[in-house]
Amino acid sequence: MNRRVYVAALAALTLAACASAVVTSQPWTPTSEADGWSPVSASTRTVGLGMPGAAVLGKGVRYAGGVTVLAGMDSPLHSLSDLKLTGDGGFISVSDVGDLARGRLALDARGRLIGLEGLSVRRLTLTDGAPISQKMEGDAEGLAITAGGDLLVSFERDHRIWNYGPLAALRAPEAVRRPDFPFTENDGMEGLAASGDGWRVAGESGGVWNCSAVRCAVVTPPPERPLTDADYRITGMDRDPAGGWFVVQRSYRAPIDVRARVRRMAQDGTLGPVLVELKLPGTTDNFEGIAAERRGDRTRLYILSDDNFNAVQRTMMLAFDIR
Repeated sequence: MNRRVYVAALAALTLAACASAVVTSQPWTPTSEADGWSPVSASTRTVGLGMPGAAVLGKGVRYAGGVTVLAGMDSPLHSLSDLKLTGDGGFISVSDVGDLARGRLALDARGRLIGLEGLSVRRLTLTDGAPISQKMEGDAEGLAITAGGDLLVSFERDHRIWNYGPLAALRAPEAVRRPDFPFTENDGMEGLAASGDGWRVAGESGGVWNCSAVRCAVVTPPPERPLTDADYRITGMDRDPAGGWFVVQRSYRAPIDVRARVRRMAQDGTLGPVLVELKLPGTTDNFEGIAAERRGDRTRLYILSDDNFNAVQRTMMLAFDIR
């Protein structure tokens, strides 16, 4: 690829990273099995961090493998916008056109991520049980599994958080508490994670809240000047097994500077030092999902990118181990 074409491709990738998907409804028609999930075919290719020095890892952090998902543009395995682990070697994800996706993590003998197996999907539903069919209804951005095992999904455009019940027995959703804040259409509740008996919410343009069935309390108030694309904005969040939370942040500056960061978040919403920074000319994309688990003496983190149904972006899952 010559320099001119290469720069054009990078520009297209990064411009797409901060734009919402142009898909208005799901082009894929599922054929459900008895449990409501539909198997879906895709392959994966292992991926490194790219050119030396492009990825910056904090002290005690090491790369633990990663994959790119290879699927046709009519596949539902695109525009995946959050990620959580199910505790049995599996994962669950949600797309911003209203699909759930699940699968199993394939690890090699050293525990490095080398693939994704057993992939299947199902359509999220409305409160009347009808499948979501429109972008306005299905722009799912956040995912959490509560202490009681219920699956929560946060949506933007029509800003809400819905409880779909246990993952093993999903049902028509019920609305639960969400922050009393006027989120703009495409800057909603990107970060969602379990928090004791409730859930913690982070707004893409700023603000952090702790919510329960009774109320949502402000942890960090939204800034007077909403965060912009050029700022590092929280796009995903998960509970730290050792206490607190992990967040993934994204930043975009025209024409081709797209970056991602992983940091810890304290109880009071304070963000810690950067643990992982991804930037060009290394491996980077529109990272929006994060999940954490304990593995021996380390914490394993997985981050997931949203390709916006754009052919020049990638759906990637990367793994990192933290002492």
